[in-house]
Amino acid sequence: MNDVKIIFNREFKAYFYSPIAYVFSIIFIILNSGLYMFHFFFFGNADMRAFFSQLPLTLGLIFIPAISMRLWSEEKKLGTEELLLTLPMKTENIVLGKFFASFLFYLVALAGTLVIPILLLILGKPDFGPIIGGYFGSVLLGAYFLSIGIFISGFFSDQIVSLIITSLTCGFLALIGWQYVPMVIDGWLPGVGQFLYNYVGVTRHFNDIERGVIDLKSIIYFVSFTILFLYLNAKSLERRKY
Repeated sequence: MNDVKIIFNREFKAYFYSPIAYVFSIIFIILNSGLYMFHFFFFGNADMRAFFSQLPLTLGLIFIPAISMRLWSEEKKLGTEELLLTLPMKTENIVLGKFFASFLFYLVALAGTLVIPILLLILGKPDFGPIIGGYFGSVLLGAYFLSIGIFISGFFSDQIVSLIITSLTCGFLALIGWQYVPMVIDGWLPGVGQFLYNYVGVTRHFNDIERGVIDLKSIIYFVSFTILFLYLNAKSLERRKY
């Protein structure tokens, strides 16, 4: 675990030296909070469903690709990947160190949105069950998308390419959970859209948790795929050692 800590400290500090990380964190907080406040003032709904309903897309298309693109792409570009992989550390510990650093940075950005439930508490009496469930689901969703971003970053030396492919991948996973998207796909490929909706798309599983229903199947879905992509990242890096 000491190896994980060393990599974690290295990567987490790097975020605070990167203006891009600050810029996208501010965009993430302002965009999500702004969209929610618009919905709040114009429709008068004193809950956070509008906030959480847009989160899979804003995370998948913008924020997660932005903070995960550098994790391996920068190492490749600077020529430090080979050096890092030849250190007396297990590859999986290096991957975990990078993952935990990016995950903590994500949690810091997510914490910036806590001003919304605080305002709701001041203005009224919100139901905190769905709010707690929504933030719990956001933690799981962020971990899953980050594992995808780290995995994709491991294949490219260009950070922009990593960002685009991660954005497309996570965006697809978010959109396929919207019911009308599988219906369109089923119109072309019968049964495929519904299969993707039930077993691949993240939105359905996220919405179950966001409603305050702690469904074990949805938790297993997020945890399993997060572990899978971290495992695949470690294995793909292991092959490059030889």
